[in-house]
Amino acid sequence: MSILKLKPSCKDYIWGGSRLKEEYEKEYDGNVLAETWELSCHPDGPSYIANGEYAGKTLQQYIDAEGKEVLGTNCRRFRDFPILTKFIDAKDNLSIQVHPDNRYALKNEGQYGKTEMWYVMDAGKDAFLYYGFKREITKEEFEKRIKEDTLLEVLNAVPVQKGDVLFIESRTIHAIGKDILIAEIQQNSNVTYRVYDYGRIGKDGRKRDLHIEKALAVTNRVPIMKDKSSYPHIADCDYFTVDKLNLDGKVMKKMEGNVSEESFASILILDGKGTISDAKEELDFKKGDSFFLSAGEGNYTIEGICDALVTTIREKAAPVRIGIDIGGTDTKIGLVDIHQKIIVCEKMKTDASRSPEEIIREIGQKTLELLERQGIAIDQCVGAGIGVPGTIDRKNGIVRYSNNIKWENVEIAKKMGEIIPIPIRIANDADCAALGETVAGAGKECQDVIMLTLGTGVGGGIVLDGNIFSGGGIGGSELGHMVIVENGEPCTCGRLGCLEAYASATALVKSALRATGKKMLPQEIFEGAREGDSALKEVVDLFINRLGTGIVNIVNIFRPQLVLLGGGLSGQGERLVEPLCDIMKKECFGGDKGELPEIEIAALGNEAGMIGAASLI
Repeated sequence: MSILKLKPSCKDYIWGGSRLKEEYEKEYDGNVLAETWELSCHPDGPSYIANGEYAGKTLQQYIDAEGKEVLGTNCRRFRDFPILTKFIDAKDNLSIQVHPDNRYALKNEGQYGKTEMWYVMDAGKDAFLYYGFKREITKEEFEKRIKEDTLLEVLNAVPVQKGDVLFIESRTIHAIGKDILIAEIQQNSNVTYRVYDYGRIGKDGRKRDLHIEKALAVTNRVPIMKDKSSYPHIADCDYFTVDKLNLDGKVMKKMEGNVSEESFASILILDGKGTISDAKEELDFKKGDSFFLSAGEGNYTIEGICDALVTTIREKAAPVRIGIDIGGTDTKIGLVDIHQKIIVCEKMKTDASRSPEEIIREIGQKTLELLERQGIAIDQCVGAGIGVPGTIDRKNGIVRYSNNIKWENVEIAKKMGEIIPIPIRIANDADCAALGETVAGAGKECQDVIMLTLGTGVGGGIVLDGNIFSGGGIGGSELGHMVIVENGEPCTCGRLGCLEAYASATALVKSALRATGKKMLPQEIFEGAREGDSALKEVVDLFINRLGTGIVNIVNIFRPQLVLLGGGLSGQGERLVEPLCDIMKKECFGGDKGELPEIEIAALGNEAGMIGAASLI
């Protein structure tokens, strides 16, 4: 798609004027036009596409049809469209208000808080707005002044003129004064707590609601420094980066820009007229127009005389990812930094006797509590990955079937996203362990890694070109269920002769019981074999040979750079690695002339699943 021209939703709040309709030619039937939502995917006021094949559709419908790639890689950390852009015509004073931060808003409103910036497009001679307090006040004084109608006495009144920029972080008390025209770029949220409203009467004939208790809970009562330099930008934060474009038609007649794969670009025309073009088309513009350029659009040109704001989304500063590893007995939750290190982790009992909804709810709540204790805001998290045992539909975020935790067709990504409102990705737990070892463990120097987890069963994960390989359908790889002995031992999957029936800890214990009549732990079986017990040595040798057969099959098919062994039995180390390497050299196609992979023991232990799950983001 090329350049999208947008048509806004209109709002007729009681304090609005008519300049947006009269001077900016906004299409609206009413007399009062307070705001136009120029770039919006918010359900309270979406913007619409005015040109091309998507004309008449909402911007959100375009994104849904073309895919989130049109937003850019820097937007993958957002569950929803990240920003909302408005024109605001304040004929009268707006209410004194405050916006909560993300943590409070998510907990109490189910949506994000709001940080915003204002660019003053025009202002009357004596125009001013309120921005924070003159001095620090206590919560008690704040509440008392609201009740006694003396709040304005302690608010910081800031005179403004055309071209002024103010950055309003969440929790800052503020209000736009009368006779001011503003362009606003904000987080995609409509949460506002009204503190004072000049006693005005709404359309219903009653005074408009105030939200005093919530305002008292969130407001920063310390004076705010107006000068928040974002040089070379006019505003820059984790939610948006805004640049000012000025073409005077003399020295600066043309601007050439580029929209990379990292972020879309929003262009809001404040004044003037001209043309905007790319390799495919050229569109005229005038003041008040709004354009959306998809990520990866490439080069574009703006010519004419104009002032404009260009908004993009930059890469997150010091992002944190959440890695969740759900097991039949325990679930582990880890916060992972940009260096693939676990900052902190927590373990809880899965208790699979409960419903999936109960388990998901507790995991979500535990995750939010962990973030709270670490002082990490939810907006610092770019997403959460979840490793789940069983057959996984990664594309749709659904656990199709998991025998370990007795789940069937559970929409875990959707349900978890309702509790933790960030992007959620899921994968099979063994795949996550393999990915974790590839990005941060024994395989971090490799791109093609096969990992076998030798525990109660035999799990497997395949990483090719640095990504989990799960084929074209659902389910992923089940390396433990390749048949290595025709009509052999029964397997838990119902077939005969699977690798799991010979190379799991369960299988090893059964073999030793048949050979000796004793039920022994795997460690005892290996120790007995090392000490010369002929029956146990035969059991261990057969175990290694069967495992070697499975590894040979895997290597012949995938030719990985590395084969990793994880799970409880991998603790045998060289007792396994050395004979398995010999089997591989002897049995693999081409032998040692075929650039055989190394066989190593996994390095991350219980952390692999969490790191791998976080790496799904």
